[in-house]
Amino acid sequence: MASTAHKQRRRSPLVARVAAILFKPGDTWNVIAGEFTTAGSIYKSHVLPLAAVPAISLAVGSILWGRPTLFGKITIPITTAVQTGVATYVLWLVSIFVIALVVNALASTFDGTANRVQAVKVAAYASTPALLAGAFTLLPTGGWLRLTSLYGLYLLYVGLTPVMKSPKDRSAGYAVVASITAIIVYLMIDLVTQAFLPRG
Repeated sequence: MASTAHKQRRRSPLVARVAAILFKPGDTWNVIAGEFTTAGSIYKSHVLPLAAVPAISLAVGSILWGRPTLFGKITIPITTAVQTGVATYVLWLVSIFVIALVVNALASTFDGTANRVQAVKVAAYASTPALLAGAFTLLPTGGWLRLTSLYGLYLLYVGLTPVMKSPKDRSAGYAVVASITAIIVYLMIDLVTQAFLPRG
C-alpha cells in the first residue's frame, strides 16, 4: 500500500488524472464533480498540455511522411506543417469551450444544473481520448486508430449525472445531443486542419 501511494505521489497530476478518467471514469467523475476550480485552471492543467498532442503529432507526421493521396505521397513543407499544427492547437482549445457551452445550455432541458465551470469539466475531461488519439497522426497509416477517440462519448455519458446533476434516466438523451455536437466539432477540426495541407 505504501509503495502504491508513493508511486501515485511521484506521478504528475496530469498523468494521474488522465489515467484515472480513462480507466476509472465512474469514481473519477465523482471526484471531479466536487472539485472547486475554475475554467482557467482546467485549461491550464489539462487542456493546454493535452491539446499539444494532436497539434505536434500532426505537424511532425506531416513533415516525416507527407500527405498520402491516390496518386502518391505529397511532401509537406515545414512551414505548412507548423501552420497546420498551430491551427489544430487553437481549434482544440476553442472546440472544447464550444462543447462546454452546449453542455451547459442543455443542462436545464435534461433536468440538470447549469454551471459553466462544471460544463467545462465535462467537455475537457471527456475530450481526453480524442486529444490522446491525435498522437496517431504521427504514424503514416495510423489514422484509423483515431477511432479510439469514440471512448470520449462514453466518458461524456458517464460524467453528465455526477457533474451536471442530470438524472440518470435523462442522461442518455443528454449525452446523445451533446455527443452529436462533439462529433460535429471534431469533424470540423479535421476539415479545417486538412484545408491547410496541399491537396495535390
